[in-house]
Amino acid sequence: MGALALCLWFNGDAEAAAEFYTGLFPNSGIDGIGRYGEGMPFPAGTAVMVEFHLGGQRMQALNGGPQYRFSEAISLSVPCASQAEVDHYWNGLTADGGAESMCGWCKDKFGVSWQIVPNVLVDLQKTGDGPGIGRMFGAMMQMKKLDVAALEAAFMGKA
Repeated sequence: MGALALCLWFNGDAEAAAEFYTGLFPNSGIDGIGRYGEGMPFPAGTAVMVEFHLGGQRMQALNGGPQYRFSEAISLSVPCASQAEVDHYWNGLTADGGAESMCGWCKDKFGVSWQIVPNVLVDLQKTGDGPGIGRMFGAMMQMKKLDVAALEAAFMGKA
């Protein structure tokens, strides 16, 4: 079996979405584009399937039509090593029509849901420190974009 790929269903925006994502994430690029011909559901030349990779992860963007829409039931989780990375992805994904949500979740301008997760959040969860984790999650529940320093302070009981 080859590598699995996440396939995202778009209504005409597949190529624009793949270009947007590959421009935002390092180690990313478009690998191939199949196009609709004459007499197809989209105008001839419109991308039907865009094969691309984000941070080394194989992805696909399909222009399938208006039948299906994105929802928060599935999201892409982005691990971030620093507040600067959190800021970069959050600001990039919410720009130009994207939307902020709570607890590190946002939507991009195409409607795809993302979780922008600082690695420290995951690392502190693994400590087993129940009270610290509870304080950290209490702080997180009040945030839209996650604040690494505030999460660490809450974990340590210094918030």
